[in-house]
Amino acid sequence: MAGNVSNTVPAITSSLSQLQALNGLFAIYKKQGPTSADVLNVLKEALLKEAGVKNPNPRKRKNQSLKMGHGGTLDSAASGVLVVGVGNGTKMLSTMLTGSKKYIAVGEFGKATDTLDATGSVTLEKGFEHITRLDVEEKLKAFTGDIMQVPPLYSALKKDGQRLSVLLKKGHKVDAKPARPVTVYNLTLQEFKPPLFTLDIECGGGFYVRSLVDDLGKALSSCAHVKELIRTKQGPFTLEEHALHEEQWTLEHISRSLKTCSEGEQEEDHLKPKKVVT
Repeated sequence: MAGNVSNTVPAITSSLSQLQALNGLFAIYKKQGPTSADVLNVLKEALLKEAGVKNPNPRKRKNQSLKMGHGGTLDSAASGVLVVGVGNGTKMLSTMLTGSKKYIAVGEFGKATDTLDATGSVTLEKGFEHITRLDVEEKLKAFTGDIMQVPPLYSALKKDGQRLSVLLKKGHKVDAKPARPVTVYNLTLQEFKPPLFTLDIECGGGFYVRSLVDDLGKALSSCAHVKELIRTKQGPFTLEEHALHEEQWTLEHISRSLKTCSEGEQEEDHLKPKKVVT
């Protein structure tokens, strides 16, 4: 492509044109700490700088020189696969919200928090010594298949255009959203070392791991919260095979790993898991 550019046109223009010509989906690794939006802004800034844009402002929404978005928000405390759409690929991000996702979650019995994870304040402490591995495995059956789930208060869900988590931090009173149908394809207990336990989860869109762990604690006559959460798969993208780490957030790496919209759709349909009947 660079060979077709006139010598009078700076190479910078060529790089920006290549960047703006990208259309499709790719996956990046989100580390623990920043929000999904923060990570996307770092990615956009890195790419715009590489293309020679001076003082890029990735948070600027109007007249953006790079159209990019992410699908399926990961909590700040969580890490793992975050799917990014660039160009026309942003139109495919809704597929990422409904496709299959996989998580590894480490929960802790005996303590409940207001955020349902380790970032929140402890709201309740209860004994957990009575809980056995068999008890957990038995209770998990009730959370597999098509179930109803109440989303956590601290979430990306919105009320009057503002995220519930933001409203709560501002001191506003927020009512819980009604229970809604979600699907859990597979749910297994990987490790049990009280008070810690590790779950392997495959679920559909709209599912909250934090709510699952909170509900599990209550079902076992105790309480629990998420201590660590890693998303290992989102749609056709896996953490091991597809997620680009920060040092790979370059035009070259993204161009090589980019799935066009049609490829993304085809692979998503092909890899969508069959529902498990329990």
